[in-house]
Amino acid sequence: MMENSPSPVPERGIYGFVMFLGSEFAFFFYCVWAFVPEEWLHSIGLTYWPQKYWVLAAPIYFLVGIVLFVVVLFGVNLNNTAPLDSIDNITDEYTQSQKTETFEKGGVPRQKDVSISEVNKVFYLSPSSASR
Repeated sequence: MMENSPSPVPERGIYGFVMFLGSEFAFFFYCVWAFVPEEWLHSIGLTYWPQKYWVLAAPIYFLVGIVLFVVVLFGVNLNNTAPLDSIDNITDEYTQSQKTETFEKGGVPRQKDVSISEVNKVFYLSPSSASR
């Protein structure tokens, strides 16, 4: 049984190569569909292709869908965030801060509580005012 690790293994290389070939193949057919006139495609026996309208409409709909998904996800996360005066933001002697633990350089720290003041320092204070 193989554990879930980010290290390269042969299976990942094979899956990545197959995905690369599939995306190249799909892009080739997309370009054929977009740039070759329909009369020429019909003359060689390729009679069913979606309308040329979808050459531009499908990617635009896809991008609008992604943007809407991100906006909705951001809104849901904002809605689920506890207010500053919530009981969920109270800390006690068992709270472990990110700053108290050292970890290997380049490593990922263990999951710990991050106080709202540390989050505000990182996101909202400029580097010159955060050092005070």
